[in-house]
Order: sequence, then C-alpha cells, then structure tokens
Amino acid sequence: MSTAPNPISPLRQRFRPLWWLAISYVLIGAATRIALLFMAGSGVPHNPLYWAYGFGVGLAYDLVTFLYVAWPLMLYLWLVPQRIYVSRLGQWLMYGGAAVLLYWLMFVGASELVFWAEFGTRFNFIAVDYLVYTQEVIGNIRESYPIGTWLGLLALATLVIVWLSRSGLRVADSGTRWWQRTRVALVWLLLTVVTAVALKGTFKDRTDNAYVNELSGNGIYEFFAAFRSSHLDYSRFYRTLPDEQAFTRVRELVKTPEATFVSDDPKDITREIRHQGPEKHLNVVLISVESLSADFLKEFGDKRGIMPNLDALIDQSMFFDHLYANGTRTVRGLEALSVSVPPTPGDSLVKAHNNENLFSVANVFNDRGYQSDFVYGGYGYFDNMNYYFAHNGYRAVDRNDIAKGETIHHENVWGVADEDLYTLALKQMDEANAQGKPFFLHVMTTSNHRPFTVPANRVPQKNGTREAAVAYTDWSIADFIKRARSKPYFDDTIFVITADHCASSAGRTSVPINRYHIPLWIYAPKHITPQRVTRQMSQVDIIPTVLGLLNFSYRSRFFGADIFQLEPGRERAFPATYEKLGYLHGDVLTVLEPQRKLEQLRPNFDNGDAVNNTPVDQRQVDDATAYYQVAAYLFKHGLMVKRPDDGKAVTPLPAAAASSAAPATP
Repeated sequence: MSTAPNPISPLRQRFRPLWWLAISYVLIGAATRIALLFMAGSGVPHNPLYWAYGFGVGLAYDLVTFLYVAWPLMLYLWLVPQRIYVSRLGQWLMYGGAAVLLYWLMFVGASELVFWAEFGTRFNFIAVDYLVYTQEVIGNIRESYPIGTWLGLLALATLVIVWLSRSGLRVADSGTRWWQRTRVALVWLLLTVVTAVALKGTFKDRTDNAYVNELSGNGIYEFFAAFRSSHLDYSRFYRTLPDEQAFTRVRELVKTPEATFVSDDPKDITREIRHQGPEKHLNVVLISVESLSADFLKEFGDKRGIMPNLDALIDQSMFFDHLYANGTRTVRGLEALSVSVPPTPGDSLVKAHNNENLFSVANVFNDRGYQSDFVYGGYGYFDNMNYYFAHNGYRAVDRNDIAKGETIHHENVWGVADEDLYTLALKQMDEANAQGKPFFLHVMTTSNHRPFTVPANRVPQKNGTREAAVAYTDWSIADFIKRARSKPYFDDTIFVITADHCASSAGRTSVPINRYHIPLWIYAPKHITPQRVTRQMSQVDIIPTVLGLLNFSYRSRFFGADIFQLEPGRERAFPATYEKLGYLHGDVLTVLEPQRKLEQLRPNFDNGDAVNNTPVDQRQVDDATAYYQVAAYLFKHGLMVKRPDDGKAVTPLPAAAASSAAPATP
C-alpha cells in the first residue's frame, strides 16, 4: 500500500477510522431514537421541547458511550505496528473489524426495538437478568420473531454500508511512533474513566415524561448502568430515617386489631395473629398467572371478551378490584406471595444471595401438616425459582417432574402449556390427598408470555398473539377448575387466582400505577361467600388475607395485612421497579429513588399519568421510607430468617375478647 507524503498529520491519518466509527454510531443512535419515538406513539406528546431534549441529551449519551464501544478499534490503532497496519492484510483487517463492529452496533439497535416493544424502556435490569438465561431468552426470540431473516438483512446492510463508506476506512500512516500513539490512547483512557465516574444514567431523567427520559438515554450505557445497580444497598442510595425511628414507625404500620407484638424490642415486628375459634384446614391452590393485567377483564373495560370464564367467575367469588402488584417481574410477584415483604431495590429476594430459610407462608402451612409445593411448567432453575422455593419451605416441582410418555399438548421455550401444568398440579394434589394431608400449592403459569403459542383448537384467536395467550389462560383455568371439581377434595379447596404482574410496565410516569393493577379471585363455593371487595390492597396482603379466611392464629413477621382486619383508611401498596420504590396510600403515590431523590404525585388510576404534583406529605414520605428501609435492613442483616416459633399456631382469641376485635371475615 502507498505511504506517499500526505498533508494530514501522521496521527490524524492513523486514527481517522475512529471518525468513521463515530459517525456510524451517532447515525445508528439517531435512527434508533427516531424508531423508538414512533413506537412510543402518544406516550410522547407532540412537543418540540420534548424532542429536542430526547435527541440532544441522547446525543451526549451516545458520544460518551462511543468512548467505550470504540475501545476495540482504539486498541488496534494503537498497538499494530506501522508495517502491518499499512499492508494489504492490514487494510482487510480494518474492513473486517469495522464490519464486525458495525454489525454488532446495528444488532444492538435492532435489539433495543424488540426490547422496547416488550417493556417500553431502553435496556434495563431485565436485560441484565436475561443475559444469565441465554437458553430461554434466545429460544424466546427465535420462537417469537423471524430472527434468521433479520440477521441476514443486518449482514447485508453492514456489507453495503462498509462498501459505500470504505474511503473512511482507508489505512494510512506516514510515520507515527508508538509513544505518540500511546499518548492518544492515554487521553482516550482518561476520558473513559472520567465519564464513567462523573456521568450517571439518572442524569437524563429531568423531564416529567418517562418515555422522553428513556429516549434520551443510550441502550448500551443503560445496560451497564443496570448491571452496576443490580445490587443496590438501600441505606447507601436511598432516603433514610434513623434505624430506631424507622422500626418504631413500621411497628405502628403493621399493627392490626387482631395482632399483638410478642416483645418490646423496637427492631422486632413479630406479632401473634389471633382469631376466634378453630382453624379451617382447607386446601389452598394459589395460581399466579403470568402477566394477567386487570384490564384484560370486561369489568375493567376490555371490549374483546377474551376472558369470558374469569369474567363470569367474578360473581361467583370473593373478587378484589383494587389490588396492586409489587413490581413488573415474575420474581417480584413470587416474593410478595411467598414472604409478604415490600420489594427491596435491585435484585428480588428470589435471586438474592443468602435467601435461604426465610419466614414464608409455606412455614405457616407446614406447621399444620400441609404439603406445600411450588409448581412450575418450565425449568425452575430460571430466575433461581427452584432453589428459592426449595430452601424456603416448599417442595419445588417443575418440567422435570413430568414423566416421559405423559401427554404434553404443547410446549415452548418457557415450558409446557398451562393445561399440562395444571395436570401436573392435580397430580400433586391427588398424592397429598391420598396421604391424608391437606395441601398448599403455588402454581406459576407461563403461557401468557411471548411467544404466546398455545395448543391448537383451544381458542379462536390467532396463535402466537397476546390475545390468544390471554384467551387460553382463561380457558385453561376454567378447565382446571372443571377437572378439580370431580375430585373428592374439591369442596374443601380454596382457589386463589391472581397475577404475578401486569402485561406491560411502560407509561409516562416513572411508576405508572395503571400498569400495576391486577385482579384477585378467591373461589370456594362451599366456604367463601361471593362478594366484591373494593378496598385498595397490596400484593403483600394476599397471603395474610387468605390465612385470615382460614381463621389461622399464628406468629407472623409478614409486612402484609389481612384486609378484613385492617382499619379503613390504612390501605397502602408498594408498586416498584428495580430502583424506583413506590408507596401508594389513598390517591397519593410517593416514589423513592437513588441519590435520595423523592417524587410525590397524585396519579390518574386509569392511564397512570400524573394528575398533578402534590405538596409533599411528609408523613407519607416517612412511612414509605420506613417500610422500605426496614425491609432492606432485615434482609441484609439476616433477620428475615425463620425463627423456631414463626408460623406456629397460637392460642385463639376467647369469645369475649373477640367481640372487641375488627369485624370477622366472611
């Protein structure tokens, strides 16, 4: 290759390919942002100031991220000797390396579009979690999208772009020295370190519209920011109270009329829950349905009629219509339904280290001779579910427990179809009943999850669509109850049907409250009087309420309350993301954020928007702080671990004392 004199300085010649990569990356970032803006639709109002903010701040994050993604090219430009760099081999290495980098950057951009379509955000902690479970995630993508075609088109686009812009990749070096190139590399390193330390992913969150804040970010930057914050220490990053004050406040907040604290220790929330009369040792089947939003029901405005069986079940059940989930991930729902605790920032307890032997609802049932099972239709190593449940009082039952030769009507990467999952559940119920044991089953479904494939000829909706998956969810639950009805234990079984979280988590606010609204049915024709419960309720209250319906008297350290014992006006919920911790009380939503930030607003419960900001209610701020601070403290210091008497039966209230307690449950 020619090394003739060139008016451009040797260093500028050498590092010119960085300009090619920078321009390519900025254009990819802009194209991705434009596509996401269109995908956000009405979520981003037609306001030029929003657009200017999203693209202006977004460009800054793109340029900072470029410092990181350009390091492979920087190392090549720095370290390769001049003789090799300007050779024919060096030129082809440059073309090939540039093509690989460009293909990867466009692949990331395309992946962001897919991720946004599913979650309404840039890459976040979900993407970090999914990186661990490549088999399920890659399988889900392959079953949901024409991935081969997309990859081929990206490869073709890469080749065309590299060919058309090849002049920007021409190698030239009329005489750089290694120490000269090292100075450039050191400056690049300094800029990388400074921006990594000085810039935070939250700096962009300056508007009142969550979509705009997400558009102004950068997917690669957000991914690594989420990776760094997957283990958030509450006391380090969030608003706090003095520990003793926080515990004192929580003791006041969890106290209910039927509960008595067992000690005066300010850091002990153990209470004796006492009801009048004997306990009802009925079987309990808790079904947490994947992504079951309340708005799939006709009751909450759906016009498609895709859940006719569950719509009809409302009038046959105790139905709760103002229930709010703890989070936007399955593990948050499992956490709330097993240990009744507000979500801790970062990882769920299901995935956290040192999560063994926590006080769980299974402990309460096991002390009464129940068989407690967690039943899942996929492979329970995903999200650490089997380990968590097996080490916290449950027997973990999953896809591995379906014997070869047993009928499987359909399966995808997430597991068997719901009807086959319910067959597996019925098998556990039959076995426990044959042994003379009452049973408690927590059944976690998977069919209402992308790729949304379900058995043929079950529902009229097009297979592979959300509508088909929701309709099949409805059909399979009705079929399960129909099959269970033929069992000798049906009359003495309570079916608790709820959701792990909603189908969508995106909204204009950081915690869009409508994306946490989930339904709850408690169905037992022989024992539960159908009624509508309209009080606001948290997912952490489900288990204490069920235990109250069973008239259990037991030692508890749950944060949740029996809704029928909680005095009106004390209702609250804990809608949260992995780093934004919400506290809903009445019509006020308080959100605690890292860097000890605080937001308080009155939300629109129909669309999640902020109706208006509200003068800060310091009491609610302190209540939110106390709940989250104490929950995080207890887990961090090993104080959620089950004690010998946790869950054990205690002496019920005598009739005279019971008359002054809260109204009895139905």
